[in-house]
Amino acid sequence: MATRSFGMTRVLEMGFDEALTRIPEALKTEGFGVLTEIDVKDTMRKKLDVDFRRYRILGACNPPLAHQALSANLEVGLMLPCNVIVYEDDDGRTVVKAIDPMNTVAAQGDAPLREVAAAVRDKLAKVLERIE
Repeated sequence: MATRSFGMTRVLEMGFDEALTRIPEALKTEGFGVLTEIDVKDTMRKKLDVDFRRYRILGACNPPLAHQALSANLEVGLMLPCNVIVYEDDDGRTVVKAIDPMNTVAAQGDAPLREVAAAVRDKLAKVLERIE
């Protein structure tokens, strides 16, 4: 069974560590900052004593767009910040995925919320293009 994708994907030619240094700058060009960073591999090791691939979750926020979204619907806070994940796939390639708010509940709201979701999607798509 195929799983539904909630994000936009870019497979990179660079290593995991290099990607992690370039992503915040790419986000910054579109008005995002990284509010949180979760090292899933480290968390799995500490909490469950299991090994897991290199995997980070970056919580990115564009304050003006977050304000617009929250002003349209307070429940949007359930989906903030916008997650960007970075991981090494089974072949050792670095994969970056950004949430696509047009594929989440945010897009199911009224017109103002859909407009914000579309703007966020466009900016995150540009971020993925910029990571080189």
